Amino acid sequence: MAEQAIPTPGTADRDAGAVRARSPRSATSGARRPATIYDVAQAAGVSHQTVSRYLKGFEGIRPETRAKVERALTDLEYRPNLTARSLTTGRSRRIGALTHDIDKYGPSKILGSASAAARDAGYVLDVVALDTGDMDSIAQALSMIAEHDVEAILALSSTDEMTKAFAQIDFRVPALIATEPDEPARVASQFATVGMPALVGHLASLGHRRILHLAGPSQWSAARNRTRALENAATEQGLAVVRTIEGDWSAQSGHAAVSGLAALEATAIVSANDQMALGAILALSERGLSVPDDVSVTGIDDIPDAAFYLPPLTTLRMDLTGRGRAAVRELIGRIDGSEAHEPRAVQSELIVRRSTGPAPR
Repeated sequence: MAEQAIPTPGTADRDAGAVRARSPRSATSGARRPATIYDVAQAAGVSHQTVSRYLKGFEGIRPETRAKVERALTDLEYRPNLTARSLTTGRSRRIGALTHDIDKYGPSKILGSASAAARDAGYVLDVVALDTGDMDSIAQALSMIAEHDVEAILALSSTDEMTKAFAQIDFRVPALIATEPDEPARVASQFATVGMPALVGHLASLGHRRILHLAGPSQWSAARNRTRALENAATEQGLAVVRTIEGDWSAQSGHAAVSGLAALEATAIVSANDQMALGAILALSERGLSVPDDVSVTGIDDIPDAAFYLPPLTTLRMDLTGRGRAAVRELIGRIDGSEAHEPRAVQSELIVRRSTGPAPR
């Protein structure tokens, strides 16, 4: 079955207004020269004022126009002249970023998009990775970042422990603690951040009625949100979550969870991320079960490797890039004293591949 992308509520059309731009050339030598906002504007078919507003983090730009500008910035490899700006304004144009668990897909993806958004806006992101097992490292990190004369701090947190630690710090410059908030239980049935109703509806349409959930670590708000969303969506669809087993986001923990079961009481496994789903698929094979003939398996994130699992994984594609960019735009707004904006929910879409099929009779 060919791969299908099924939008869930709130999913933006990422291809809207996409354009291809040619790199600018010098009129005399033909050599490539750095792109300007005027080059970007011409490639995107917008005014240079619009490009300038985008780079400053202005939110009031239509989605299709924003998509054109972003594509032109990427195609032209636009880089702001930070040295000239610093000399003109007397500002460092540097943001300190505190993060952790960057070996995991979500935090690394958010950090990468935050760095790109800062660069597009004319800032440099100074990144310091923290050890979650050593809270003293936060003080050391702040001391290190202070030496770089940063204008603001972006604290990227995924766990309760890190969020609490960040909240107790006097950053002394504008700061934003970017974390995924816990969703109220009453709205989880419309949970846009993971699109779980679409995923559960897909399983229900295939005749599945009993689900095993491989959850992420409970100290991660994202894991709690995904578990709550699954439970509510399953209730609405008349499905039962027969068991929830907590993992640590790794393929090893997914493998251990399924291997340790005395009996598999479900016809479908919903994993809180793609890596745990990978471990589950191997464990099922070792038990002599076929995916999806005997058991369907789904994940969340749509990591680059998910399309190459055996079988290719049905999953929810998360727009973590949008989350990182939104955090930087919010922080730059605080630096400039402009109006604050509501945090943008992580968008998603259901990607149907060959790891899901009709429930066995």
